[in-house]
Amino acid sequence: MGDETTHTMPTPRPPRPGVSMRARLVLIALITFAVAVVYVSNNLLTERYTETTRNRAELRVALYSGNLISELQRNSVVPLLLSRDPALITALSSSDFAQSTARLISYLDDIEAASLLLLDRDGRAVATTNREILGSQHRSDPYFIEALRSNDTVFTTVQTEAGQYVFTYSRKIEQAGNTLGVIVVGVDLKKFENSWAGISDAVLVTDSEGNVILSTEPRWRGKPEGEALATVSAPEAIRRSARQAIDWSGLPAEVLYLGEAVMRHETRVPFQGWRMTSFTSYGSVREKVNTVLSLEIMAFAMILSFLFYLISRRAQWRSAEFAQESAELRQLNLALQREIAERKRAEENLQVAEQTLAQSSKLAALGEMSAAVSHELNQPLAAMKTYLAGARLLLQRKRPDEALSSFQRIDDLIGRMGAITRQLKSYARKGGDTFEPMDVRDCVSSALSMMEPQLKRREVRITRNIPRDPVMVIGDRLRLEQVLINLLRNALDATKSVELPQVDIIVSLGDYALISVRDNGNGVDDLDSLFEPFYTTKAPGDGVGLGLAISSGIVSDLGGRLTARNGQDGGAVFEVELPILKAEDADIEAAE
Repeated sequence: MGDETTHTMPTPRPPRPGVSMRARLVLIALITFAVAVVYVSNNLLTERYTETTRNRAELRVALYSGNLISELQRNSVVPLLLSRDPALITALSSSDFAQSTARLISYLDDIEAASLLLLDRDGRAVATTNREILGSQHRSDPYFIEALRSNDTVFTTVQTEAGQYVFTYSRKIEQAGNTLGVIVVGVDLKKFENSWAGISDAVLVTDSEGNVILSTEPRWRGKPEGEALATVSAPEAIRRSARQAIDWSGLPAEVLYLGEAVMRHETRVPFQGWRMTSFTSYGSVREKVNTVLSLEIMAFAMILSFLFYLISRRAQWRSAEFAQESAELRQLNLALQREIAERKRAEENLQVAEQTLAQSSKLAALGEMSAAVSHELNQPLAAMKTYLAGARLLLQRKRPDEALSSFQRIDDLIGRMGAITRQLKSYARKGGDTFEPMDVRDCVSSALSMMEPQLKRREVRITRNIPRDPVMVIGDRLRLEQVLINLLRNALDATKSVELPQVDIIVSLGDYALISVRDNGNGVDDLDSLFEPFYTTKAPGDGVGLGLAISSGIVSDLGGRLTARNGQDGGAVFEVELPILKAEDADIEAAE
């Protein structure tokens, strides 16, 4: 492999103990202390500023919710008061609405409502603070329908085509039990959206169904919260809200430092199942923390700079020592290069040895393949010999038609021998035979037909338990028949010493197609080595121990499994499990 040479490597000098080592320890301790201080400060300050920001956000949400409820409660009593107004009742009774619109406009400034609308019993606008809709029809509007159905004031929410929401209180006006009309009071909640947009929050209000009805982000309205946030993220909504604010000088400092992370706070609005949610930026927290951390890092950097200055002065007089050590390292490098060259030569010799070993393995594989060919062709040759003897007798007895049948079987066996050689090639080198749907029952019948000459020479009881319906699988029929012939031949050999030999073939259908071959022989002693090549329990000359190894490989190629066990009453049981052909697989095969 090569000669080994021992080299004496120069040993580098260890660093001198003294002030240099102490300086390194101090430097490491200072860096460790600085990292610890920055880490602890970051955690404490982040927690403190985050809690402060969260408290402010919760306070703002509580204030928003209180203002919203106050506005709703203030407007909720207006329909009740106006439904009892004698002037409006008289106008509806007499259909004289000349002064009704002016009267509603005079009320508007006092009650601070968004709008007032008086509808007659047919839903026509007979008086309104918005003269543009005077005379319009509102019979199908929810606030008119709900007011007629209820004896109390009703609250309705209607989304316009532009995506805005209109909030109204409505109540029917009655006289002596007769419905005269409906008074509708519009509630201005949009003003809250404008006020919320001037803070470093993104705020939304959802109704009892979870849809956004008020929001600082217009594209959130009318959508569930999850869908709204998928359309416009909370950080983007906060940035848009800040950009739309008119008075930048009046904004809090937090709005100038918006980050991607936000904190979410949700509270219940005590009105018809509404909920209010706010998103507050973490950017201000990070900015404050980073400011303090920057001061700490700057202080530690100044201390480290001073230490580095001292260390650099110390390193000047050691430069001469480092030059000497560099020369020694160059000598060490040359010695290592020589050793690397020797190791490369040893690796080349090792590669030559590996190639020789691989060639030997190929020759061993060729020997194994020759033994497999001899083993697999032995059965068809024996059957051909029997058919030839039968055909000779039939010709001597002048029965040529029956002799032709024997010749046809011989021709089939020749084709099978060709298929076996191709299969043995695929056993050594995986091939690509085309599988097709086949009936397991036909394979069993064909295998028994192949074994007919051997069965006639002995008195063996063969029992078959096969379903009436087809048992369909995907595979190669010739290869599956080869497996069954090997199992039947082994079963016959195992029952040679039994007084009443019996072989059972059972085909069952469940999650898998199961083929069982049972005999009443003496069983198998070593089940672990049974499927290894060249393992056999037969006498020399009766077998080479490749049948089960080849059969196991064939079943694996078919997507199944070949197992063996000893039966409870003695004898061996070999089971072939194959995946069944499902309906969808059959459709695919038919389409192809």
